[in-house]
Amino acid sequence: MSNSLLVRRAAVLGAGVMGAQIAAHLTNAGVDTVLFDLPAKEGPADGIVLKAIANLGKLSPAPLASKSLAEAITPANYESGLDQLKDCDLIIEAIAERMDWKQDLYKKIAPFVADHAVLASNTSGLGINKLADVLPEQLRHRFCGVHFFNPPRYMHLAELIPATTTDAAVLEGLEAFLVTTLGKGVVYAKDTPNFIGNRIGVFSILSTIHHTQEFGLGFDEVDGLTGPLVGRPKSATYRTSDVVGLDTMAHV
Repeated sequence: MSNSLLVRRAAVLGAGVMGAQIAAHLTNAGVDTVLFDLPAKEGPADGIVLKAIANLGKLSPAPLASKSLAEAITPANYESGLDQLKDCDLIIEAIAERMDWKQDLYKKIAPFVADHAVLASNTSGLGINKLADVLPEQLRHRFCGVHFFNPPRYMHLAELIPATTTDAAVLEGLEAFLVTTLGKGVVYAKDTPNFIGNRIGVFSILSTIHHTQEFGLGFDEVDGLTGPLVGRPKSATYRTSDVVGLDTMAHV
């Protein structure tokens, strides 16, 4: 494997379920991490991120190796904190699954991304090449998809999805970082809808929903049949949909 991408400082864009936990896992690995979100309408400007960081200590399974590590995550917002991106070696975008929102954010942050930094989207299945369309030419070569699974500290798999413009050295360095620093098992995926994991998972869930309606079954009945009984997680079908988020399911 090639030399790992040297990541002294990272940024995660989006302090939702996945973004906050990705920031936590980077922090677990000793990476200085900045977590971004929208400025709060009331109270401290970084209030949304501060709330997300505080919530990390309440989640189970624990996203942080130690609750005290929450203090190591730097809160920031897109209005007053973008200068902090200039010092970041890796930027992971993990906002809601809306192509237009992601592209708008990319346009906003592009002037602040360092010449050496890698930008990656944690999208569950939106088009990587289409996301790259709005980036400056020089940044397109350092952009790709990196899809973590929930919860990111514990799920071994990470999908690495290159755009047609992504430099091979960027992919090799990021793969090495994911494996050696974050402990992931990396699978390369093509830029197809939902990549690999979610292409299978979403089909399975939608097929189960179809049969739920066809046979007139209840949610609890279906989860009882599609969980550990058939070798799948306890969250089964409908609880998994809740964990993923119905909004995310709708967009991917």
